[in-house]
Amino acid sequence: MDIRMPIRAVLLALAGLLSIAIHPADSRAADSPGMDLLKNRCASCHSLTGPAPASIHALWARKGPDFFYAGNKYQRSWIVSWLQHPVRIRPAGMFYADHLKPGPKRDMVDESTLRPHVALSKADAILAADALMTLKGHNDLIKMEHVAPGSISKSMGEMVFDKFLGCLACHRTDPDYGGLSGPELYTAGSRLRPEFIASYIRNPQAWDPKIWMPDKHVNDARIQQLVHYIESLNLGGSHASSP
Repeated sequence: MDIRMPIRAVLLALAGLLSIAIHPADSRAADSPGMDLLKNRCASCHSLTGPAPASIHALWARKGPDFFYAGNKYQRSWIVSWLQHPVRIRPAGMFYADHLKPGPKRDMVDESTLRPHVALSKADAILAADALMTLKGHNDLIKMEHVAPGSISKSMGEMVFDKFLGCLACHRTDPDYGGLSGPELYTAGSRLRPEFIASYIRNPQAWDPKIWMPDKHVNDARIQQLVHYIESLNLGGSHASSP
């Protein structure tokens, strides 16, 4: 009996299984309509493949957040909603020094230098969100984090955030309250995954080697408090005065 054909068939089957193992669903996503949309409409401002900028010059030239770890960072439902009705997350753009002008008391954002983000249809927003969820360039960092369910009082959260760590100098916790050089955080609870928030606080440079956010060596307990505080900002409420 000639057994060459069965052996050949078995080898071909094994080769097929290896191909699936080496090129899982992500390879199919790379050829999806959503990924085509990202490449055609988003890649001019957002990096889909990485790595993060390795020099200050490259960091300053970045037009939008990196997307090669978007699936580690964002919540899908927020992406779908935001892409249909984009609202500025960074009050002074990606590099704030390029978008400031002198004001009567302090520097102010020069709105004329900021470009609006393109809005997508609902169908395209869903395609883009699904494609972004497949981009998980930092699974290694996310797997190191665990955010336990919990809460923190608003007053204690503000004390940790502002007084102990000085985060308010760069981030806004209300539309008119806080700094301009970083992204606002009053929508971060619905925008960002809790594990990403924890990991980025723990080591910003692991995600973005040249970013100006300092590594303040925050301990685990404090990181948990900060994540719960940032999540609580989505519940609303305003500060009585602005800085």
